[in-house]
Amino acid sequence: MTKFIFFTGGVVSSLGKGLSAAALGALLQARGYRVRVRKLDPYLNVDPGTMSPFEHGEVFVTDDGAETDLDLGHYERFTGESARQSDNVTTGRIYSEVLAKERRGDFLGGTVQVIPHVTDAIKNFAIADLKDEDFVLCEIGGTVGDIESLPFLEAIRQLGNQLGPQRSMFIHLTLVPYLAAAGELKTKPTQHSVKELQRVGIQPDMVVCRCERPIPADQRKKISLFCNIESSAVIQALDVDTIYQVPLEYHEHGFDNQVLRHFALPTGDKLDLSRWQNIVKRIREPEGEVNVAIIGKYVGLKDAYKSLAEALVHGGIANRSRVKLNWLESEIFEEEGAVGSLVDVDAILVPGGFGERGAQGKIQAARFAREHQVPYFGICFGMQMAVIEAARSLAGIQGAGSTEFGPCEDPVVGLLTEWQQGNVTQRRRAGGNLGGTMRLGAYPATLAQDSRVAEIYQCHEISERHRHRYEVNINYRELLEAAGLRFSGLSPDGELPEMVELEGHPWFIGVQFHPELKSRPFEPHPLFTSFIAAAIDQSRLV
Repeated sequence: MTKFIFFTGGVVSSLGKGLSAAALGALLQARGYRVRVRKLDPYLNVDPGTMSPFEHGEVFVTDDGAETDLDLGHYERFTGESARQSDNVTTGRIYSEVLAKERRGDFLGGTVQVIPHVTDAIKNFAIADLKDEDFVLCEIGGTVGDIESLPFLEAIRQLGNQLGPQRSMFIHLTLVPYLAAAGELKTKPTQHSVKELQRVGIQPDMVVCRCERPIPADQRKKISLFCNIESSAVIQALDVDTIYQVPLEYHEHGFDNQVLRHFALPTGDKLDLSRWQNIVKRIREPEGEVNVAIIGKYVGLKDAYKSLAEALVHGGIANRSRVKLNWLESEIFEEEGAVGSLVDVDAILVPGGFGERGAQGKIQAARFAREHQVPYFGICFGMQMAVIEAARSLAGIQGAGSTEFGPCEDPVVGLLTEWQQGNVTQRRRAGGNLGGTMRLGAYPATLAQDSRVAEIYQCHEISERHRHRYEVNINYRELLEAAGLRFSGLSPDGELPEMVELEGHPWFIGVQFHPELKSRPFEPHPLFTSFIAAAIDQSRLV
């Protein structure tokens, strides 16, 4: 029967619960077990789709169109299992569903309360939509002690009691800080964090301690004593130079063995970690280095582009090359002559984004890449800005612009108001709700014969994940193709431009979708593999 492992965190946020859950999932997979990883988020938003990237980091999109927490990207990259709508839930979504039932009269006139109605909804989510998984790993967002987390903690407490210790386990992540003045690691924050968890009725079965230095045996014993667990269940989690070392590091410290012992499962099963060893070796022993400029508007918070950064690393792994990322604010390129600073980069990438701020800087970056024969990769908004630049500079459409910024003479990029999703026609209108109304999830595309993108993919039919509200206007295709910008990928009905490429350029590709969402370290996305290969060729020319 399916076993459930619940991850909680204490002391501070950003300890790496998602990464720990993903790494454990990878270790269990390496032993032949089937895993599923889920995230329960305490915030009141229905999903992160309307949240600023500065507030929450990137929005990770699943094949079935869910806008989710970025940790689901970790889950996919480490386990190779595609996440679904049912793998991420928030307080907002839980309450929306409970209140909808109340309005329908489903509670038969009863008083609706956090316990049992909200907690039951959370438990139902945790155990729903499962097939034959051996393990389900549930990460609880937030920090123990936050008022928002209480219903989720109560729900998993109840679920743990219902399942029993044979089918449930609680893992708590804490911080063990090093105080230079005292010259030692301090365990008191961990003790208090575990006591806070115990106060809501949860006794952790394992404590994972984030730390900068190894935890001495006497300090581990102290944590064990005060937290009411075995010493072997105190696992240190030291900082590493690459996140893909984490599964190897955890295994070395007995993380997965302790989990298996808890469930009375054999620890001597064949374990194959060669995949992760090879990935780490390629990262640590590159044969070269390339310099890629990422020109965005949220570069102040790297988590806003988490999947993108990892996909570029994957491209480097495929090419045995270290990828040095230069994060540059797009607004600076709106100043006269600022694009000249790009002369030393090996490739330029303009990622997705929303709004007019920094748009002209992205257009200037696309122009520089086109004129100076520098490899260019435009993703979503980055493709749209490249098309606008080509329309103005190559096709002579001086009034080319995007209606996202307001009315314009030539709407080369416009609001997407109608498209096909399977057999259903989706319609949107200006001024409608923002949440969940974009073109979201996986859609097919057809690649043109003898195009560069078809050569890269080695096929002519693909499926990629989308998240956008505006689209390149197909009515400008003839003018743009006459100027050298080929529409090399289209929706199956030929109405929606999915990919463009500049003929005669070493590597200049724009895509309307987000390929970074499907890239994995052991299966790098072909576009990123090709892009980094082009960057390597460019570096040899300098």
